[in-house]
Amino acid sequence: MTRPRQFDLICFDWDGTLFDSTAIIVRCIQQAVVDVGGAMPSADAASYVIGMALTPALARAAPDVPPERYPELGARYRHHYLAQQHDISLFDGVLPMLAELKGRHHWLAVATGKSRRGLNDVLATRELQGVFDGSRTADETAGKPDPLMLHELMREFGTEPERTLMIGDTTHDLEMARNAGCASVGVSYGAHPHESFGALNPRLVAHSVPELHDWLNAHA
Repeated sequence: MTRPRQFDLICFDWDGTLFDSTAIIVRCIQQAVVDVGGAMPSADAASYVIGMALTPALARAAPDVPPERYPELGARYRHHYLAQQHDISLFDGVLPMLAELKGRHHWLAVATGKSRRGLNDVLATRELQGVFDGSRTADETAGKPDPLMLHELMREFGTEPERTLMIGDTTHDLEMARNAGCASVGVSYGAHPHESFGALNPRLVAHSVPELHDWLNAHA
């Protein structure tokens, strides 16, 4: 089948881009750091590391926690997150947007700092079964902004960087896209302030899911 318009493969970050989880992740990071005796990071410091692989993210958010306690720190984060994960939901409008993109025969993928287990848990829900054609997580490849997960997805689908679009809510997402030679779109309703996106040259900074949906209809 002839692939449509400009992009064959559209890759989405998960938390803060499709999934409304930023505030809960921030609280879980803060609680985990305190649990192992570190000073509670500010909300800004905790939100900045969202999108990175878990261990580097927690290490950056808790510079006073010694490396030998990182496994415990990660375990405490997972404990708090699992206790609250069912309070998280997709942003309004995400499912219709994804359904329309599927109907236009784009390949859809997830490129996330989540673990494989965590991503599989959410993708197993009835409303998301069969929506995504592929995915990569930080624990099975390199974490953002390393471009490896995008390189692997492009190889999987046989697409070129100029035919691949990355959409995310953090500078880590947009820098990963730049490192992979792909176009990017930022969203301002997630973890990072959109004022920090300019130097990474996204095609768009969308301030809502409907705005993102409209742009994809017109330009993807």
